[in-house]
Amino acid sequence: MSTAEETRAGDTEPWSEVTPDAARRLLVAAVEAFAERGYHATTTRDIAGRAGMSPAALYIHYKTKEELLHRISRIGHERALTILRTAARGEGGATERLADAVGSFVRWHAGRRTTARVVQYELDALGPDARAEIVALRRQCDAEVRGIIEDGVASGEFEVPDPKGTTLAVLSLCIDVARWFNVAGVRTPDEVGALYADLVLRMVGAKDRQK
Repeated sequence: MSTAEETRAGDTEPWSEVTPDAARRLLVAAVEAFAERGYHATTTRDIAGRAGMSPAALYIHYKTKEELLHRISRIGHERALTILRTAARGEGGATERLADAVGSFVRWHAGRRTTARVVQYELDALGPDARAEIVALRRQCDAEVRGIIEDGVASGEFEVPDPKGTTLAVLSLCIDVARWFNVAGVRTPDEVGALYADLVLRMVGAKDRQK
């Protein structure tokens, strides 16, 4: 199964790892509220109301609003890391693996744009310890993509004088999809993923973008 297929299959039941059902409902409500209003403008009452529960019920499952954001961020970044790691360790040369990584990563940001906006743009709302954990996951994501690019340079597939800077550019390009993607737009998540994969291969000077 390709990374693309695994990404789609893995997202058929969003937040299935969150139990019990009440905790999942609160988390989904928090994602929607944070994406719509921003973390700081959202209250625990807002979240509980969206979940059809009382504010007191929220504290049975989450001690604070920040704990909710932390769990959303951790799960989202772990999924992102799985997508990138699966592609990085897949079969084929660097060109194929980079296209797979970018296409799947972009598709996740488009298909799960509400979640991705919270995961990617509310990091600074976390406290020092929680933020450090998420930053560590981001660095692992960075390392997976940089590893593919460095492999491509070593094999002669890519022409990249600055792999570290190029990695930052590639990830920034992918992540920004969550900000602008519109489900009613002219392109599907799959189409945007394919477009960005081709753009990134052009960026790294891939010798054969057809692979």
